[in-house]
Amino acid sequence: MPVLWIFLAVLGLGLIAYFAGRSRALGTAGGDTRQLHSLPSYYGWHGFMLTVVPALLVLAAWLLIAPSIIESRAASTIPDSAIAERGSRSLVMAEVRRAGEAIDMAVEQGKMDAGLAANLRADFTDVTARLKETGAIITSTVTQPVLRAAQEYRVMSKRSGLFMSVAVLGLAIVGFAFAVMRTHKDFRARNVVEQGIKVILILASTIAILTTVGIVLSMLFETGHFFDKYPWQSFFFGTTWAPDFRGNSELGMLPLLWGTLYISLVALLVAVPVGLFAAIYLSEYAGPKLRAVAKPMIEVLAGIPTIVYGLFALITVGPLVRDWIAQPIGLGNSTNSVMTAGVVMGIMLIPFVSSLSDDIINAVPQAMRDGSYGLGATQSETIKQVVLPAALPGIVGAILLAASRAIGETMIVVMGAGAAAAQMSDGLGAIINPFQAMTTVTVKIVSQLTGDTDFASPETLVAFALGLTLFVITLGLNVLALYIVRKYREQYE
Repeated sequence: MPVLWIFLAVLGLGLIAYFAGRSRALGTAGGDTRQLHSLPSYYGWHGFMLTVVPALLVLAAWLLIAPSIIESRAASTIPDSAIAERGSRSLVMAEVRRAGEAIDMAVEQGKMDAGLAANLRADFTDVTARLKETGAIITSTVTQPVLRAAQEYRVMSKRSGLFMSVAVLGLAIVGFAFAVMRTHKDFRARNVVEQGIKVILILASTIAILTTVGIVLSMLFETGHFFDKYPWQSFFFGTTWAPDFRGNSELGMLPLLWGTLYISLVALLVAVPVGLFAAIYLSEYAGPKLRAVAKPMIEVLAGIPTIVYGLFALITVGPLVRDWIAQPIGLGNSTNSVMTAGVVMGIMLIPFVSSLSDDIINAVPQAMRDGSYGLGATQSETIKQVVLPAALPGIVGAILLAASRAIGETMIVVMGAGAAAAQMSDGLGAIINPFQAMTTVTVKIVSQLTGDTDFASPETLVAFALGLTLFVITLGLNVLALYIVRKYREQYE
C-alpha cells in the first residue's frame, strides 16, 4: 500500500476515534456535560492522539530504517569480485536500483510475469531478454549478480511495504480500540491530552537536536574518510584547486574559501548600508502611509527565487559591470565576476537586513527617545547616540544572518561569478581583482557530488570536508554575534 494511502487511512481512523471518544464520554454522562471531568473535545482528542501519533511514529521510523537494511541485505548477495569490477559498492547498488526499476517497468508493461521477476533462480538470459524489450536499461551492463540483487531488492522492498502497512494500520486500530474502551465520564481526558501534547513537544525538540547532531556526525565521519585518503595539510593550506577523478588531484581549499569570503564581503557591502539606512528611514522618518507601502515592497525581494537573481546577474548586471566599469579601466572582459555576483547577492540580502533591523529599532522603548529629546538632542543625534546603540545587538544578528545566507548561496554564484576557482599562484592582482571570475565552496560541493559519484574517492569525499568547513565558519560567526549581543545588552538594558 502506498505511504500516502497509509497516512490518509491513519488520519481517517483518528477522525473516527475523535467522534467516537466524544460520543462515548457524553453517553456515559447521559448527555449532561456537567458530569464530565473534562470538556467533550478532550475526550475526542484523546482518541485521536492514541490512534494517530503511535502509528505515524512507527511509519516514520520504518521509512527511515527499512531502506538501509534492505540495501545492506541486497548488497551482501553481491560477490566482492563484482564490486571490485565496478569500483565501489555504491556504484553497484546504483545499478541494482536501476535494474529493479527496469523489472518493475517490465512487469507493468506486461512483458514480464511477476513470478519470473521475483524468481531468483530464473534463467538470466530470459530475464535480460524481457528487460531489453522495455528499453529501460542497457542489459549488456547488467551482470547476473546485479540482476539477482535487484530481484532480491524488489522482493524485500515489497515485503517490507506489506509488513509496514499491517504494522501501522494494526497499531492505529489497537490505539483506537484502547482509547474508546478507557473513555468514560470520570476519565481525566484533559490531563492525559495535555501530558501527551507535552510529550509531543519534547519529541519535536529532541528530533531537531538529534537532526543537528546527526548532520554534524555524518559530516565528521565522511570528512575523516577523506583525510584518510588525502593529507589534511594539502587540503587546508593548498593554493590550487584541480580535482581529477582519474587521480593526482590537487584539492586545496584556500581558493574556494577566498572566493566565498570575497563574494560574501561584496554582498554585505551592498546589503548592510542600504538595508540599515532603509530600516532607519522607515522606522524613524517615514509616515504611516509610506511605511505601509515601502516595507512590503522591500520584503518582496526576499521571495524572489535565487535562480531569477542568477538570470538577472547573467543577463543584466554582468554586461553592465563589464561594459561600464571593467573594460574601461582594463580589469576584465568577462560578464562573470565577483562584482556581478556580489552586487546581485547584496540586493537579495537587503530585506534580511532591512526588515529585521526595522523591527529591532521599533522595539527600542520610546522613553529612551523622549529622554534624549528632553536633554536637547536632535532627531538625528538621538538615532545615532541612543537608538542605534540600544538596537545594536539585534542589528548585528541581522547582519550575521545575511552573512550566513551569503556564504551558503549557490545559484547566484554559478550564474554571476562563474565556476572558476581563483588559484593563489595567479598573483595578488588576480586574486583581489573584483572583476575576475571566481567560485565558492557551495558551488564546488554541488559539482563534486553531481552524477554517479564514487564515495570511495577523495574527489567526492572532499565535498564533506568543504561542508564541515562552512559549518565551522558559520559557528564562529554565531559565537561572535553572541559575544557582541551580550556585551551591549548589559550596557543598555
